[in-house]
Amino acid sequence: MHRVVPSVDATGWRPAPGEIDRFGREIPDGLYGTKEFERIVALISRTQSVARHLTQYLRSTDLMAKTIVFCVDQEHALDMQLALARENADLVKKYPHYVARVVSDEGKIGRGHLDDFQDPERESPVILTTSQMLTTGVDAPTCRNIVLFKPISSMTDFKQIIGRGTRVREDFGKLWFTIIDYTGATGLFADPAFDGDPVRTIQQTIDPDGKIIASEESEALPEGLAAAAYAEDESGPPGASLYDALPRKYYVDDAEVWIMGEQAYELDPDGHVLRTVQYTDYTREHVRRLSPTADHLRALWPEPERRAVIVIELKKRGIDLDALAEVTHHPDADPLDLLLHVAFNAPLLTRRERAQQLKSKRANFFNTFTPAAREC
Repeated sequence: MHRVVPSVDATGWRPAPGEIDRFGREIPDGLYGTKEFERIVALISRTQSVARHLTQYLRSTDLMAKTIVFCVDQEHALDMQLALARENADLVKKYPHYVARVVSDEGKIGRGHLDDFQDPERESPVILTTSQMLTTGVDAPTCRNIVLFKPISSMTDFKQIIGRGTRVREDFGKLWFTIIDYTGATGLFADPAFDGDPVRTIQQTIDPDGKIIASEESEALPEGLAAAAYAEDESGPPGASLYDALPRKYYVDDAEVWIMGEQAYELDPDGHVLRTVQYTDYTREHVRRLSPTADHLRALWPEPERRAVIVIELKKRGIDLDALAEVTHHPDADPLDLLLHVAFNAPLLTRRERAQQLKSKRANFFNTFTPAAREC
């Protein structure tokens, strides 16, 4: 799991004295935080910053990994869809529905996007933005990323949302999923009331001979919540009705927002308790799962096909070699040496040092290449 902190969520945002919003309304003074964003104050730059960060994450792991982004309301889901489409203009050109919004206002169109998203054989949509509509009753077994861009206070809602990623499809290599949290909602994992996945029930139809002729699995909601499961949250600021035709939020277009921090977490084997891990520790564990010894990794790496498999498997786990080089402050390190150093504490060599070492041990090796190649 990745906990990502936008700057305004960490410090809060306060309007300048007399500051007006997009529609010429003066914004009431106060310190606004995560719970007020997109309910009372909409900071478009915050949405753009998160869209940019999420895009960078997907580009470093898997651009075609199916992803659901949970937003505050339908309008916020639209803003996020548009921001993601801009960040992924190249992919939208190839896949027109690479990013789609699925909310109640979309009607049959949204339902069509959802059906395509649920179909493991269809490449797009890859990213769905939504608010409440996909919290329950949606089976998307190949969904690899659950993105939380809304505060969540209800344990029932939290479990339902996280449940969108817990489906397994071994035939498509879907054995795990990643939670990317921009609002601190995953703090609910530490709540004693968190007791695992949503309750699932199986309803079976039996013929007169006692044979099961139909079986349907579903999630049981507490009484009184079923009817509200698909209700979109469109609550606005206090007194919003006074504006009549004016929008219910204050819209701020020029706030400065950036990603302030990011931390990786892992669930323990029971799926209840979170532990914080350094990126290098996280990498060490997963490299050792793929190659138990340094000699094993050295033996696999020279073979292009096996090396490609290792790189792909690391990317699936959110480990990018360029990012690892940056985090460890060794941008010139050879990728193999970097992995050996992080996973097995081997000496770290730069590409130049590795070449010099090879040259000293096998002086004739470089003579097999053309002068131009040797120069490189």
